[in-house]
Amino acid sequence: MISFLPFLSFFCLLLRYSSATITPGSVLYASSDNTNESWSSDNQTFSFGFIPLSPQTSPPSFLAAVYYSGGIPIWTAGNFPVDSGASLHFLPTGTLRLLNGSGDTVWDSNTQNRGVSSASLEETGNLVLKNETATVWSTFDNPSDTIVPTQNFKAGQVLQSGFYSFTLLEFGNITLRWNNSITYWSKGLNSSFSNDNTSLVSPSLELQPIIGTLSVFDPTLPTSGAIIVYSNDYADGGDVLRFMKLDDDGNLRIYSSERGSGIQIVRWSAVEDQCRVFGYCGDNGICSYNSTSPVCDCPSRNFELIDPNDSRKGCKRKVEIENCQGNVIMLDLEHTLLLTYPPQSIFAAGTESEVFFASVSSCRLTCLQDSGCEGSTLLSDGSGQCYLKRPGLVTGYTNPALPSTSHVKVCPPVIPNPLPTLQVSEESDGWKVDGWILGVEALAIIIGMCILEIGLWFCFYRKSSKFGGLSAQYALLEYASGAPVQFRYKDLRGATKGFNEKLGTGGFGSVYKGVLGNGMIVAVKQLEGIEQGEKQFRMEVATISSTHHLNLVRLIGFCTEGRHRLLVYEFMKNGSLDQFLFITNNNNQMGKLLNWEQRFNIALGTAKAIAYLHEECRDCIVHCDIKPENILLDENYSAKVSDFGLAKLINSKEQRYKTLTSIRGTRGYLAPEWIANLPITSNSDIYSYGMVLLEIVSGTRNFDMSAETNMIRFSVWAYEEFVKGNFTGIIDRRLAEQEIDMEQVKRMIQVSFWCIQEQPTIRPRMGKVVQMLEGVAEIDKPPALTVGNPERPIGVSHRGSGPVSTSPSSFRAAGFSNFTSDGNLEKASASLIFSGNNSIA
Repeated sequence: MISFLPFLSFFCLLLRYSSATITPGSVLYASSDNTNESWSSDNQTFSFGFIPLSPQTSPPSFLAAVYYSGGIPIWTAGNFPVDSGASLHFLPTGTLRLLNGSGDTVWDSNTQNRGVSSASLEETGNLVLKNETATVWSTFDNPSDTIVPTQNFKAGQVLQSGFYSFTLLEFGNITLRWNNSITYWSKGLNSSFSNDNTSLVSPSLELQPIIGTLSVFDPTLPTSGAIIVYSNDYADGGDVLRFMKLDDDGNLRIYSSERGSGIQIVRWSAVEDQCRVFGYCGDNGICSYNSTSPVCDCPSRNFELIDPNDSRKGCKRKVEIENCQGNVIMLDLEHTLLLTYPPQSIFAAGTESEVFFASVSSCRLTCLQDSGCEGSTLLSDGSGQCYLKRPGLVTGYTNPALPSTSHVKVCPPVIPNPLPTLQVSEESDGWKVDGWILGVEALAIIIGMCILEIGLWFCFYRKSSKFGGLSAQYALLEYASGAPVQFRYKDLRGATKGFNEKLGTGGFGSVYKGVLGNGMIVAVKQLEGIEQGEKQFRMEVATISSTHHLNLVRLIGFCTEGRHRLLVYEFMKNGSLDQFLFITNNNNQMGKLLNWEQRFNIALGTAKAIAYLHEECRDCIVHCDIKPENILLDENYSAKVSDFGLAKLINSKEQRYKTLTSIRGTRGYLAPEWIANLPITSNSDIYSYGMVLLEIVSGTRNFDMSAETNMIRFSVWAYEEFVKGNFTGIIDRRLAEQEIDMEQVKRMIQVSFWCIQEQPTIRPRMGKVVQMLEGVAEIDKPPALTVGNPERPIGVSHRGSGPVSTSPSSFRAAGFSNFTSDGNLEKASASLIFSGNNSIA
């Protein structure tokens, strides 16, 4: 990954670079017949001359470039290829000029009559033109598409590659843009260097040569700078050049290359999913993956490629909308997203874009009836947002894991794309005969292979004890629409490199990091102790996957083969909340401090997610283990609640009874009713959330005791300070130097004490908690807390009287039914889904 630190003016003064002097009148030729092929630095680390395009073209084409040992270009004159008759002239007037074979000027440094008397290529790769006393022009000051170590990339400078550009903004952010209008990627200073988008004095960018980071330097930042991203070969040694390049596919990457090898290895990419680069497949192009590589195609056969030799140039309608013979219709594209970024998004002003909340049918119909709409996308991630695409570039991304449906206007009839395995030739009046022949042949081969496989299966496995479990996956009907993607076990085993990189372990199994074939990073949960049949397992997984919300971790897919049960979740780049709140022996939190705005947004996002589970789902889902370890953070530090709904995957009556009647929560977050064996309802989650809310404010575990808290639990001590009006004393001391909204602090502290009331009926519902945090609802002073053990069972006196006994009737009060004659629970109501206590990532 990369990181950006402010440039220190004295840094370059510490280094002196040797170089070979080039005199005016010198000439370089692209043709290999000339002996004077390049100008090189003293140690031959860098050279300036012509290198052939790769792959080589016919007739041959060349780039006039500064290149690293091994032929890797780091700067290109004009960014245009030239023919074999091209030449580079360092003219007596002091200008450097590139001529094509025809004699036309392709590029010029425009330094004539500025006193330039010499040129040199330094060991850093910087080509400079000098007068008697100073540098007049240099490649470092006029970059093309690459940055190398020690190069000072300043705010206002631009890397350019076709329609794509990379810039450093005045407040320290770096951005990728398409056509200088659409910002599709942006990364700013980390939370330790928050500057609230205010301009720095003179921000600049530098790639660190040894440790492999990109840093932003500025006099207003600490001398160590602000590191945003690290390359994956961070601090690796060796004679290696690291360079950052804006590639022609619109992605920004850091590469490493060993001296003389000519091999470039990607060490970091700005956009991990290439299909999310805006305009990658051109206008009306749809991006997808074939195994690992992105490919471009048209939405349907109602379109055709603009350039059959280059699918990235996009598509055009075979019949334009205004020339339709009948009414315009909508082409439905399942699991497809029409890429939308400001100013073409919800943040846009005027009529450039529209967004509203709608169902699939109304989103589709609204665009169809709007003459100014070219397409629409409905997000099925819990937000229900419908985006209308206005005239301009319409570019899409399709993936079976995308929770979105898109629609594009076409003239009837809709002609779907043929299967990718069939090589079909098509004319305006339909398919040719050879396409049908190929299709029939392919179908015959597939049917023959299936018959052979079934025959072998029955011959060898008919009498096997494993037959029933394995054959079930072929006998079951496909799960209903909206269910997650089914993966093969061997594919997930490969994606996780044999379940090698463990992210965590919990009550239902272990979680591993994996990379799918399309490059998507995921978290794979390998479930243990799941005895359910395959059909029931699919139904429960479908229920979990249908629960969509912006602040819930999304279930992407699952695997069920024999006794293997796995769930595939989206990967959360920043891990869990506890890693940022608490200092432990294994985590000193250097550079990981969350600022107050981030904390408040995390608290509010978590509350919204729980409110959705409790009040907005068709069936109430009780999480049962709300804690910082189960609150994950994405790359923008937005909260995502994980681990809901897993306990219902337990099949046997004995296991389920133990799940419902034993304490499955975590110390410090258990509501008193857990200990008392009373019915577990949504109020139990509210208690746990209150404890987490207090920890977000304080950065201290609620059950910690220290001399500062008079050796009583922090949550009890905090209430005493709240009664005294000492809100400041409860706040995390690491935030002392930051700007804090004290009104938000007071609201969060009061809400936390309302949530952790001993009596469940006193606690507010989560919808009310959201309103109180947002300041919409007034907050009364919370009742006094019971001083003592916050996990003391309800109805248990301080003298130690026994807890309220559990019975079948107490569970029925919570919505459970159908007890057996021995009092065990046989079936839980669909209104309650329990979760385990292991984190997803």
